[in-house]
Amino acid sequence: MQHSSPARAQWLLPGLLLAALGAEPAGAVDLGGGFALGGSLVLTSDYVYRGISSSNNEGAFQTDLHVTNGGTFLGVWSSTRDSNLEPYASYDLEVYLGHRFDLGSAWSATVSARGRYLLGGPQETSDDYHELGAAVSYLDFWTFSVTAIPNAVRYWETHSGYERLSRAPAFVAETSVQWLLHAGFYLTGGAGYYRVTGTGPGIEAANGYAYGNVGIAYDHRPWRLDVGYYLTGDKAHVLFPYPSANDHFAASIAWRF
Repeated sequence: MQHSSPARAQWLLPGLLLAALGAEPAGAVDLGGGFALGGSLVLTSDYVYRGISSSNNEGAFQTDLHVTNGGTFLGVWSSTRDSNLEPYASYDLEVYLGHRFDLGSAWSATVSARGRYLLGGPQETSDDYHELGAAVSYLDFWTFSVTAIPNAVRYWETHSGYERLSRAPAFVAETSVQWLLHAGFYLTGGAGYYRVTGTGPGIEAANGYAYGNVGIAYDHRPWRLDVGYYLTGDKAHVLFPYPSANDHFAASIAWRF
């Protein structure tokens, strides 16, 4: 990625972010001793992540603050969300830690761990979970990532609403690209597949769905504007108690340091 801020502008995929986080932002604050402080503020028309909307197709405000030292990074990311959606939490807080390895002048690899915590609101159960991810990137052009979620929460759509089934391991594979068109304008895109492992027959069986996006971006430090169009497989609406981002446009503006 050409920018190193970990703000999850809605068109991005986590693998691209993991690679970006290992690099020190151009505008980062030098803390001395090799440490640098960076962050971002993002306003998005829809908090879309892995093909579904956690903001119920409404706007969201997102922040990030992280420290880097060489290839190692540690940070906190947060977003508002719709508290009318399961588990009726108002905020999404994510803590992440990782390291980026340079594999030459053009290639890099990143490993990371991330904990996601849903906060605020009258929660009756917890939908918190954890992730382990690895990504490989070519410059700021292309990234491929794989993610393991050992304790993903399982839901299933019924006639009376969504039924929470259990927790089970899930896996995600994603790829992201951005192509420089001219003077800060980029063509962006990504595709991914989410699969949760089965715990039995019928609705408890393994299920998955594909998702993707294509869009354009304009980057002029410290600002970035993204506009994207999304497609999401039908099974996403069955597996998650959130609106699908299928056949949907969204935009975001980010300020980074």
